[in-house]
Amino acid sequence: MVKCDIKDKSLAPKGKLRIEWADNQMPVLKKIRERFEKEKPLAGKKMSCCLHVTTETANLMRTLKAGGADIVLCASNPLSTQDDVAASLVVDYGISVFAKKGEDTETYYKHLMAAIEHGPDMTQDDGCDLVGLLHKEYGDSYLKNVIGGTEETTTGVIRLKSMERDGALRIPIIAVNESETKHLFDNRYGTGQSTLDGLFRATNVLLSGKNFVVCGYGWCGRGLAMRAKGMGANVTVTEVDHVKAIEAVMDGFRVMKLEDAMSFADVIITVTGNLNVVDEKHIRLAKDGVMIANSGHFNDEINIDAIERLSVSKRTVRDYVDEYTLKDGRMVYLLAEGRLLNLAAAEGHPAVVMDMSFANQALGAEYLVRNADKMEKKVYVLPAELDQEIARLKLESMGISIDVLTEEQIAYLSSWESGT
Repeated sequence: MVKCDIKDKSLAPKGKLRIEWADNQMPVLKKIRERFEKEKPLAGKKMSCCLHVTTETANLMRTLKAGGADIVLCASNPLSTQDDVAASLVVDYGISVFAKKGEDTETYYKHLMAAIEHGPDMTQDDGCDLVGLLHKEYGDSYLKNVIGGTEETTTGVIRLKSMERDGALRIPIIAVNESETKHLFDNRYGTGQSTLDGLFRATNVLLSGKNFVVCGYGWCGRGLAMRAKGMGANVTVTEVDHVKAIEAVMDGFRVMKLEDAMSFADVIITVTGNLNVVDEKHIRLAKDGVMIANSGHFNDEINIDAIERLSVSKRTVRDYVDEYTLKDGRMVYLLAEGRLLNLAAAEGHPAVVMDMSFANQALGAEYLVRNADKMEKKVYVLPAELDQEIARLKLESMGISIDVLTEEQIAYLSSWESGT
């Protein structure tokens, strides 16, 4: 029986067209779906999935269902749901969905609970909210039936590894985010492009000539800095990791403390997965008219409470743009309520990169079915051979062939005796 709590079922026709458009750019996932349709590797498995409800996610859900899974999908962020997609999943594809764009906190958690009360054998998470709630509020009565789960994003992996260290993790988890075909492409090229897409849609700002600050130089920060530089921005990077800071310098970016960049920054975007990266001390130093946004998973990276305390007025001047007037008259513009700019104000990553990310999710689910009984209650990385297979399929879909090692080369690379 299909259950749902969505905005409007009448949006389904538009959503179906958009899902099909994305599917045309996801050839790897399509190949996996065709195989799943024949082999049914997920037959009889109940899956509770907490992901951004987008066109790309819809095609992952279609793939899991083709593999035999019984799915309930809820949103992993209150602002990331595409309501037409949610409607199409329910109406056209018979998948239970609990998600509405702009849902309040109470509704968000009600939807998480609806997914958990599906009684899953497996989970798919993006940010660890579902798995965290499952552990904290439901316990053994639900966990005893869960063979394992997958996690999509950096923030969720950080939380899960903390659970593992504390001995709190009760199921094996595959950290999809750690696969090379995920973080090298989704995090770098996907976040880089989609964050700027969200910035442009929200503000219509001209980036060329702007002083653009990227907080964090992980894979997401690398991609964002690269794309902003390509659009003509003067890019500054802030970091707490010495190695990453050196890398940013050698990639041609200015590196300094955020406090030192506040006086000239026109745009500041956080991609760290940490708390209060832009804090009260930074707001006090901010340039008049600065735009501040976040593309990390949670809206914790910007101290919004501090902005509120320092302000005498607030008004929404555009969709996803809140103008705060500080006590001394300076203006600070907070974009997308400090939530994921790329999904709140735009459509998220292009389908062509999510193709690899969600191929990892699909194969991760299949791997769990086959191997969960041998896995410990730890955070795992998908085996390298599956990562390579996803890359091979992607290259094949692009019409690209690469060289193959000869037997002689394999022997050479395997020997310690070769040399001068």
